[in-house]
Amino acid sequence: MKEKENFMQKTWVVWLGALICCALWGSAFPCVKIGYELFHISADSTASQILFAGYRFTLAGILTLLIGSILERKVLLPKKESLGKICWLSMLQTVVQYLFFYIGLANTTGVKASIIEGLNVFVAILVASLIFRQEMLTGRKILGCVLGFAGVVLINLTGSGLDMSFHLKGEGFIFISTVSYAFSSVYMKRYSQKENPVVLSGWQFLLGGIIMSICGTMAGGKVSGFHVTSVTMLIYLALISAVAYSLWGILLKYNPISKVAVFGFMNPVCGVILSAILLKESQQMGIESIAALILVCLGIYIVNKPQKLCKN
Repeated sequence: MKEKENFMQKTWVVWLGALICCALWGSAFPCVKIGYELFHISADSTASQILFAGYRFTLAGILTLLIGSILERKVLLPKKESLGKICWLSMLQTVVQYLFFYIGLANTTGVKASIIEGLNVFVAILVASLIFRQEMLTGRKILGCVLGFAGVVLINLTGSGLDMSFHLKGEGFIFISTVSYAFSSVYMKRYSQKENPVVLSGWQFLLGGIIMSICGTMAGGKVSGFHVTSVTMLIYLALISAVAYSLWGILLKYNPISKVAVFGFMNPVCGVILSAILLKESQQMGIESIAALILVCLGIYIVNKPQKLCKN
């Protein structure tokens, strides 16, 4: 167990694992858009989007538990005392985060949503440091977050839809979604100290996916167009969640939240780059994207720089 802990704390392991997660999550942006087209879901059909997300996360839970059971050579069943933790994680990570995100996104622009989502790194580190006392809040971490967030803002300034207006059901709901995700990261680290993060991930996805499917159906959502291509895309989206969140949970288990969470700034950068490739949105690529990537990488480096080399 000690050898595994030491291995998961190695700098190159954290960087490689976190960047894999970010690349997967980044690919979700264009793939969800492609999925909407394949399943005939319009951009203004929030209920159908929630139902589609419910299908995705239900399948993600099944795949997580299936793959985990094969690797562990046993069925991954939650312990009785873990049920409450799974329910709480499911509400934070899946249900609240995505319900508020989809409703909020329908009432604001993608640019503003992406920038507000970038705040989840700040919130996660503040919650871990000031509320749960899981680590110290230092000037180095704040500086790294400021640089990373500047990169998120910069890469979104190339689009339209950025203004100073604020509406509760738009920007407000996106911020609630962001806070929910940040708290889920903190609780995942807390719970995974005594629980298997793969078990927590799988069962919370399964429960959250079922709840979202019910909510989407009750709201009148519809998903059609099931064929080989569309189902393959749905499976890929489910695997994104299954692999990325499980790996993220394992990294959180063995490392400080700030060391892992700061990589979250890479998500929108990866999203823009992969959107340019997969959706032919070449107008989004330019000097701003390169500068944003540099800022994000610099922020990640500063937060992950060995403490003994820092003045803070």
